[in-house]
Amino acid sequence: MNKTGAERIRKAFLKGKAFIPFLTCGDPDLEITEKLVKAAIENGADIIELGIPFSDPTAEGPVIQGANLRALQGGVTTDGIFEFVRELRKEVTVPFVFMTYANVVFSYGAEEFISTCQKIGVDGIILPDLPFEEKEEFAPICKKYGVALISMIAPTSDKRIAMIAREAEGFLYIVSSLGVTGTRSEITTDLSSIIKVVRENTDIPCAIGFGISTPGQAKKMAEISDGVIVGSAIVKKIEEYAKNAVLYVSNYVKEMKDAIGEL
Repeated sequence: MNKTGAERIRKAFLKGKAFIPFLTCGDPDLEITEKLVKAAIENGADIIELGIPFSDPTAEGPVIQGANLRALQGGVTTDGIFEFVRELRKEVTVPFVFMTYANVVFSYGAEEFISTCQKIGVDGIILPDLPFEEKEEFAPICKKYGVALISMIAPTSDKRIAMIAREAEGFLYIVSSLGVTGTRSEITTDLSSIIKVVRENTDIPCAIGFGISTPGQAKKMAEISDGVIVGSAIVKKIEEYAKNAVLYVSNYVKEMKDAIGEL
């Protein structure tokens, strides 16, 4: 029997602490995104989070917003990204997770979008603007096609942490800080107590994202969780080096993976 996306994602955490880089599809173009995905995997990435650009990405800080705009101005479409992933899947076996907004899925047609994810080999989706209480909008369709609907837990989730954890699939995305994505000089949220509640309610792995940019931060976060997610710090390098970014991103992913690989 074919494994579901949730099972493939969980398996990626069995080899130790997982490193999950985020890339915006089509920034600077899909050809470079393909090279970046392959380079990240060669340097230790365990799961790849692929952003589908959206014109109004509410959870994003200026860095990832900029990447969304560059990709959209370059003519990237959801269909183009589906085709890109389909080709990539011929060579790449690590789990893929789409990060996008509920509106993108709605306007495409939820069933059509999620069934296509299954066909092209996308294992999960993250919708940061989808409140937990409204996930029934997508959850049954995701279940039908074996695509994990990945939940986020924020520092404000408070009494809902246990409930979100109990229904989690694939992995839990723990948001390190309040506000939008972006690198931070330090992360002050009491994440240990959030993760303690998660551990009491589920055995699903949890990865921390938002604001992690240095190997030291990554190591600190990986000590209390099962993995780290890094987006803005990578997207910043792509913005800076554009078509020459592959080498810089490769070295950075290796550095981050090495930092958490020692745990």
